[in-house]
Amino acid sequence: MDQLAESSDMQSPLVLVVDDEEGVRDLIVDALSMVSINTITANHGMQALNLIRENNVDLVVLDVNMPVMDGFEVLEKLRSTGNNLPVIILTARLDREDIKQGFDLGADDFVRKPFGIEELTLRINAVLRRASSLQETGSTTLSMGGLIMDIEQHLVTVDSVETNLSATEFRLLQLFLEAPNKVLSKDQILSQVWGSGNFADPNVVETYVSYLRKKLGSAINLRTIRGVGYQFMTTAGN
Repeated sequence: MDQLAESSDMQSPLVLVVDDEEGVRDLIVDALSMVSINTITANHGMQALNLIRENNVDLVVLDVNMPVMDGFEVLEKLRSTGNNLPVIILTARLDREDIKQGFDLGADDFVRKPFGIEELTLRINAVLRRASSLQETGSTTLSMGGLIMDIEQHLVTVDSVETNLSATEFRLLQLFLEAPNKVLSKDQILSQVWGSGNFADPNVVETYVSYLRKKLGSAINLRTIRGVGYQFMTTAGN
């Protein structure tokens, strides 16, 4: 199961499944093959990083508890090199600090074990859609003051200085820039960015808004509408 799945459909996405439990890897591989997603697998972090370097991987399903190098270390190494490859974290632990750590390191989604295979498949497809939409959009450029987003190049600059955003952060920022001064509810944001409100935690919206505020600083003015959602302000205000 640790070999590239053969497929005549060269357009099918390639997902790297990283887990030290063979049964879990096989379960995910079999489920993804049913929806025409190709897979390669790794049983520890070092192997995963090597496979990412050697293959055009579209998404990583990454377990936390592994020998040699755990999932958080893998994610940290990826993001520290500027690699924004979409990553879904798997974990059997229920500590919310794990979720916070995963998102802080740049994870795109988080799934707890034991998971329903339908839920995992839907989450994978949602993240793949978000990432592919960035590539399929034309050479549109969105801007607001010193903040410039080049959708085709997946590039965000603030006063001509590049800001490194993950695929999810990028899509969230794009949503705000495309709806200036409009109040967006958390449900609307979940639907547009995460693809399915049925499986997304509303708290993830707050987490990613905080990421944008931290990375973009005064270049973005996101107003919190308590009990509703957020508003991207084009004029000064709270």
